[in-house]
Amino acid sequence: MTALGEDLTRDLRAAGLDPEYVARVARDAVAEDLAGGVDVTSVATVPADQEAVADFVARADGVVAGLPVAETVVHVVTGGAYRAEAKAVDGARVRRGDVLLTVTARTRDLLTAERTALNLLCRLSGIATLTRRWADAVEGTGARIRDTRKTTPGLRALEKYAVRCGGGVNHRMSLSDAAMVKDNHVVAAGGVAAAFEAVRRAFPGIPIEVEVDRVDQIPEALAAGAEEILLDNMGVDELREAVRLVAGRARLEASGGLTLQNARAVAETGVDYLAVGALTHSAPILDIACDLRPRGDI
Repeated sequence: MTALGEDLTRDLRAAGLDPEYVARVARDAVAEDLAGGVDVTSVATVPADQEAVADFVARADGVVAGLPVAETVVHVVTGGAYRAEAKAVDGARVRRGDVLLTVTARTRDLLTAERTALNLLCRLSGIATLTRRWADAVEGTGARIRDTRKTTPGLRALEKYAVRCGGGVNHRMSLSDAAMVKDNHVVAAGGVAAAFEAVRRAFPGIPIEVEVDRVDQIPEALAAGAEEILLDNMGVDELREAVRLVAGRARLEASGGLTLQNARAVAETGVDYLAVGALTHSAPILDIACDLRPRGDI
């Protein structure tokens, strides 16, 4: 595959994305769409030397994310023979009708890249848009909206990037960068303290979060030395009591039963984070279209 251009590589790195990873995702997605063949419709109907301009246009209000990812798809299809101009930046609020990205290339290549680029751009922008709604709901409370590992296999880094674009923060990127002692770990280890100490012995210095589903479990988690405590499926009164009991000795994350309607009430209890799996497992896409126009209209 042709190496990504200097500007595109810089843009991906500035977004906190690994250019090689994004290129691999784009390459695999394009390969899936072509299935070892060619875009038969475009090859049959479009002259090989024809050029056109493609405008990626928002069809709904939202927050955009994934513009350099969409451009990477174009790069993969064209082998770098294109020109692109971003009209918006990732994380920006956009309005219906806004042009987000303009690309000039061979018409065949634009048509081949269109759906794959849109699949990624619409998906990531949808996550960013939903995250922004949650972040707006708790604005001013001091609580942050945090994602989970409920991501599309192979797309985690991109989907968590989209969460950041929407104003959220990332939790674990993988099972290896932090420990989460959940109920099944507690059962297997023989108690919260035993599970915590087992992790601490095996992986000194790794961040450890302990899950509890009752307020009376919090003292044991604190005594074990938990830096973070996940409060699972607790009501607002229980969350408020948990905040009082912990008194700043650990960071607190509310999880389970969260909705946009109760998000602010939960945030106002004083918890540090709201864990929202829906950001990545249930976000609707942001409707974005690709409109083609003749090369002379640029």
